[in-house]
Amino acid sequence: MVGIIVQENENIDKALRRFKKKYERSGVLKEFKKRTFFVKPSVEKRMEKIKAQRRSHRENNRDN
Repeated sequence: MVGIIVQENENIDKALRRFKKKYERSGVLKEFKKRTFFVKPSVEKRMEKIKAQRRSHRENNRDN
């Protein structure tokens, strides 16, 4: 669970901005979207394989 401590005399907008950053970095929304629908294991493996290929391709291009 994500939470922040609001300091005395702290602007509420600033506290909300801090909360949003912490919420985004924690990956809560990403995990929620991932769990909203079922992905077959075969499709999940295929997606991971494609991601690995892209990552490898990017690393090879960065070296050159």
